[in-house]
Amino acid sequence: MDAATVKGLVEQELEGCEVQVDGAGSNYDITVIGELFAGLRPVKKQQLVYGALRESIAAGAIHAVNIRTFTPDEWQG
Repeated sequence: MDAATVKGLVEQELEGCEVQVDGAGSNYDITVIGELFAGLRPVKKQQLVYGALRESIAAGAIHAVNIRTFTPDEWQG
């Protein structure tokens, strides 16, 4: 798996979000910016991103992720 594939998985699941992925192999740093995070607790934000990667994590294609989530206002601030 590569960063572009991980980015595509997250973008497909979380439409309208800006996604940035760094990493290779099975370890990735993922930043997601989107309005859908407004008003959500941090755990729920993480769960949304993990949901997009669930199958790849279960299959072992992704081993470790570091997820950061922002609303557009938080990202600009």
